[in-house]
Amino acid sequence: MINWLRTAVVNWLKKKKPLPHTPLSDFERIRHELRPCDVILVEGRSRVSEVIKLITQSSWSHAALYIGRLHDLEDPIMREALGKYYQGNPDRQLIIESELGMGTVVRPLTVYEGEHLRICRPRGLGFREGQNVLEYAISRLGTAYDVRQIFDLARFLFPWVIMPRRWRSSLFSTNPGKTTHTVCSTMIAEAFGHIHFPILPLVKRVEGGKVQLFMRNPKLCTPSDFDYSPYFDIIKYPFLDFQHHTEPRLLPWRGAATLNEEERGMYMALDEIRTEAPYEDTQ
Repeated sequence: MINWLRTAVVNWLKKKKPLPHTPLSDFERIRHELRPCDVILVEGRSRVSEVIKLITQSSWSHAALYIGRLHDLEDPIMREALGKYYQGNPDRQLIIESELGMGTVVRPLTVYEGEHLRICRPRGLGFREGQNVLEYAISRLGTAYDVRQIFDLARFLFPWVIMPRRWRSSLFSTNPGKTTHTVCSTMIAEAFGHIHFPILPLVKRVEGGKVQLFMRNPKLCTPSDFDYSPYFDIIKYPFLDFQHHTEPRLLPWRGAATLNEEERGMYMALDEIRTEAPYEDTQ
């Protein structure tokens, strides 16, 4: 009964909205830009994604670690370990991620084609350090997703004020999950923590004007932390290449496309903007 209920909750949380008609990211440019150990942020479309966005006050609900291709792994032992979980084309670009309902898995990068993506690149990360990050991530393959947080997420969708305090979500609290379980950003934070690479550390000033860093608990890491981190460079490739438009007014505002009912509540056509009444100062 418990397994059935868990599966039902997972499937309900993973239900996705359809992809937008026009993607927000240029997947081909992102695919060619990626380097091993880049963190890929995903603006998810599922119910669980919407909850994570609400909790973290960010557009990013998921994070994946880019591995590269099998031959990008220098150590043959690492390639063999990865091969136990991936038997596909060795030339395919691969990612490691912790996914609800699947645990920590390796998948082709193409699973996120058409999604809104952002690259977070660890600044100054050397090749050897990068291999150590990947080695840790590969060692976590097969680890289960944190099931307790699944129910936390489900409870969070109910109206907050009508729920007893003891039932309210403890997601991202100070002691989330078991050490043998993980969520997407936790696994990646642990991999970088393995080489003492900071994400969002606590910075404290000590005597003599020096500072000391304290590593944050990786179980409290969220996808948006990589976006906010000063130790990661942000790389964006929007679907529309603005480099071809040196002036904002040259952007293709005009056209024959129409807005659907949902879009009309959030966007305006150029002609509608021009017919809006001018601002009147009532002072």
